[in-house]
Amino acid sequence: METDIPARSGSLSRWSVLALLAIGVLISFVDRTSISSTLADAGFVHHFALTNIDRGWINAAFFWSYGVFQVPMGWVADRYGVKWPYAISFALWCAATALMGAVTALESLVLLRLVIGMAEAIVIPASYRWIRNNFDESQNGLAVGILAMGNKFGPAFGAPVAAWFIVNYSWQFMFVATGLVGLIWLAPWLLLVRNDLPSKAQLRVANRTARSVTLASILSSPVVWGGMITNFCYGYFTFYCMTWMPAYLVEQRNLSLSRSGLFTFFSFAGIAIVAALAGWAADRIIARGGNPIFVRKAFTIAGFIGGCTVVLGAYAPSLEMALFWNVLSLSLLGLVTANNLVLSRLTLVPKQAIGLVTGVQQVATSLAGGVAASLSGWLLHVSHSYAVPMFVILIFLLIGAVTTAVMFRPEWSPKVTESNEGLKHA
Repeated sequence: METDIPARSGSLSRWSVLALLAIGVLISFVDRTSISSTLADAGFVHHFALTNIDRGWINAAFFWSYGVFQVPMGWVADRYGVKWPYAISFALWCAATALMGAVTALESLVLLRLVIGMAEAIVIPASYRWIRNNFDESQNGLAVGILAMGNKFGPAFGAPVAAWFIVNYSWQFMFVATGLVGLIWLAPWLLLVRNDLPSKAQLRVANRTARSVTLASILSSPVVWGGMITNFCYGYFTFYCMTWMPAYLVEQRNLSLSRSGLFTFFSFAGIAIVAALAGWAADRIIARGGNPIFVRKAFTIAGFIGGCTVVLGAYAPSLEMALFWNVLSLSLLGLVTANNLVLSRLTLVPKQAIGLVTGVQQVATSLAGGVAASLSGWLLHVSHSYAVPMFVILIFLLIGAVTTAVMFRPEWSPKVTESNEGLKHA
């Protein structure tokens, strides 16, 4: 009986840290997406004299630096662990978010968005490295689903909370409040997470890992490229919703800013819940003998096809039907979330390459955010209709479904050029 106590304690600690990672992702998405509510606020738009193209570029600024720093941050997570790189980056992006409340010029606003993107680039590579080192295949779906709930409940809570602060106080106060409150997370993180900063001996092992898992070997893998394509297609839809959904609901569907935040919450709450349930369901099927690759591919393809119903919302004749299809389409995309990420970053990827592969694939994800934000702004400018940007989403979702079916094959996984027993404990 006594021998079970450490195991139960270790399991509890593992799930507690996973919960902290999910909350950390949630906070990062609140801070990165709060700008979308300000860009739907007439006072903010008038203050900076913004055009639709300007709004698209402000939304996109975060994603450009976020994308540039994905691979470096993946390397940092592989070499220096999760605890301290994450903590330092977390403090930096919270401070930059709070400082956005003091900006008086558009250039300062864009600069701080670039800083937030750089600092938040650590979040996903570090999180996946930690999950890969602490969970096995039969638990990966649920673990990634819980993590994904953070990045979906982030905009779900962020939109109505930001809208409430703007309506009742000001956009300046909103940035200060969301930035400073987030810092509370650092206390349990520093107390609960084991210090995994490597020793000199472990760094030597990491150096040998770098020779066995090179960027060239990763980029030669069709699985990695398949993950980049599916992550781009998935991200294009979700980042469109994060950056333009409040403006769409206010300007085309004539909702108030507060109500637009509420329905943005429903959409992202839907995808968060479906993501966790779909990850758990796939885990259970795999635990009962299902082929992990086939099962996760089936869920992913179904989610991409289900998300295509977004186009029905664009052409819906009534507000109620438009809102229904908006919420349903993003919720169905939750079938993709955990299963695509497990497939492209864990199941088909060697353990010692997780951080770097995730960093590489996150470049595509961040590119999706930048393209979705800026391209949608340009399409809205030239067409004066949100239907055109939403039709582009349909095209990318279909590409994601085809790519999943064709490119995720075990024989196309990244190759490790030398074995190293010491890597098992890295």
